[in-house]
Amino acid sequence: MIRLARIGAAFSALMMLAACGFTPLYAEPGVSPTLSRISVSVPDTRVGYELRQALEDELAWDRGQTPLWRLQTDVEQRRAALGRRVDDTVSRYELVMVVRYQLTPVSGGEAITDAVTATVTYAAADQAYAAIAAQRDGEQRAVAEAARLIRLDVSRVLAELNQP
Repeated sequence: MIRLARIGAAFSALMMLAACGFTPLYAEPGVSPTLSRISVSVPDTRVGYELRQALEDELAWDRGQTPLWRLQTDVEQRRAALGRRVDDTVSRYELVMVVRYQLTPVSGGEAITDAVTATVTYAAADQAYAAIAAQRDGEQRAVAEAARLIRLDVSRVLAELNQP
């Protein structure tokens, strides 16, 4: 009896959800076809290259389609020492990456501008190669987080533009 009540409650919840007009973000009527038609422009740096790769992955860019939107980005990084050892050397760094972006329709129109901030920390190393590797790993993690935040912002904006 309890099992039938649970099944009935689950079925009722699904019917109410279907009737409310809810559409998942990545469902076909949503914004995913538009996300895959956004071309990305980044600064000509190593971090810019990594940002392009991360954004193209996040947006699922379809190279076979004509772009509908152009996403231009600008990257600013700040690195600050967080902890110090007994001998006054840095033990940890905080990397703050601010990515300002501008989303413009290819057909012309008003640009949408915003910025996202990704903050990561990484350990300082005594060996030169290990220090460079740790810094680059921190940059890659910040780039991945910034790309994810940009995808979420752009998805929200495009969903609002598609509202009747």
